[in-house]
Amino acid sequence: MKITEVTARDIRFPTSLELHGSDAVHKNPDYSAMYVTIKTDSPGGREGYGLTFTIGRGNEIVMGAAQAYGKMLVGMSVEDIFNDFGSIWRQLAHEEQLRWLGPEKGVIHLALAAIINALWDLWARIEEKPVWRLLSDMSPEKLVSTVDFSYLSDALTKEEALEILKKNAPTKEERIKKLFLEGYPAYTTSAGWLGYTDKQIEDLCNKYLSAGWTRFKMKVGNDLDDDRRRAAIIRKTIGPDRFLAMDSNQRWDVPEAIEYMKGLAEFKPVWIEEPTSPDDVLGHAAISKALAPYGISVATGEHCQNRVIFKQFMQAQGFQYCQIDSCRVGGLNEIIAILLMAAKFGVPVCPHAGGVGLCEYVQHISMFDYICVSASLENRVTEFADHLHEHFVHPVVATNGSYKVPMAPGYSAEMKSQSLEEYEFPDGAVWRRLISEGRFKV
Repeated sequence: MKITEVTARDIRFPTSLELHGSDAVHKNPDYSAMYVTIKTDSPGGREGYGLTFTIGRGNEIVMGAAQAYGKMLVGMSVEDIFNDFGSIWRQLAHEEQLRWLGPEKGVIHLALAAIINALWDLWARIEEKPVWRLLSDMSPEKLVSTVDFSYLSDALTKEEALEILKKNAPTKEERIKKLFLEGYPAYTTSAGWLGYTDKQIEDLCNKYLSAGWTRFKMKVGNDLDDDRRRAAIIRKTIGPDRFLAMDSNQRWDVPEAIEYMKGLAEFKPVWIEEPTSPDDVLGHAAISKALAPYGISVATGEHCQNRVIFKQFMQAQGFQYCQIDSCRVGGLNEIIAILLMAAKFGVPVCPHAGGVGLCEYVQHISMFDYICVSASLENRVTEFADHLHEHFVHPVVATNGSYKVPMAPGYSAEMKSQSLEEYEFPDGAVWRRLISEGRFKV
């Protein structure tokens, strides 16, 4: 079976119209997917689907990078790729001319994530398994072979990774049974966007409470008095002891983050997410140390560009919660490396999923982590945002505050053909209408 074509499409949703996804830095996001399809010459035309999440402008730039990677895959044997996936990942990530644009980071790495995730989707479809099951059924040796360990040997060796996986292998079926019974714990961000009115916040909190949700996250960072008022509404609605996290989306300098969060400490946030620049490992470490006496932890990782930055965060104790993003780093191969490092350092992984397609992805990641890598649910919870799932062929299912186990073959990233046609930018039917009405500009 050979790859015959790789296509990339610019798919955008006008979420800014209702301020879905609004935070202290990104006030008018249009949730978007740079959507990849990998086609093969197999009987029946097997395909793999992948995406990278952006918030609108610039999606077309990522699309161009994905097309460059796609040309490298055309003509390659699918079997050869999956028999040596770690080497193929390294070959793409370290392609000498593309990596000059940003070695393992930025637009290039976002594009690589979509390509790599589409390959995993294709592999799982060939095996007729969901990705979490494909991973869980692999031997420790096969899993380790998919990882590029370059730049990691001072923190994690292949031998240590094998030891982690072998230790958990005998009991993994017990954890799979638990997931089918209880699901994977989740929190919702859908009630806490910064652009929502007080009434929206209260109504949405009550809506999720009545549906069995007990964990919430709110956006903060623009104005302390305003955030205190909003936090008081949420605390009054959900109760004094339920899980509440906060997220400033990189809003502050280090001293400002510390003082700001002291002003919110009475609302008992579990963590402050992205309190400063996502590249500032030592700044996060300083914030972590300063806020520890107040019972506030630090979470970050949504914008960490590769496994090396995650390595440094763990070595420097820069966070207490590791928040990988399924598309920010170079796809699932690199995520497996980060999960293994987190297991070694004893840091719980709580994936970011506030964007189109991210919930569909991270359910597989979190379940695999629990089954094979961390073997624990302690202090672990995965984000859930209730937006745009209706556009997917196999949308995520979350009830009573938990992700349900996905069973359809693949990585859950395939979008409906009608949605692709209507929301392709700028010529899809929805965008033609909005642009003609003057609500958006090309």
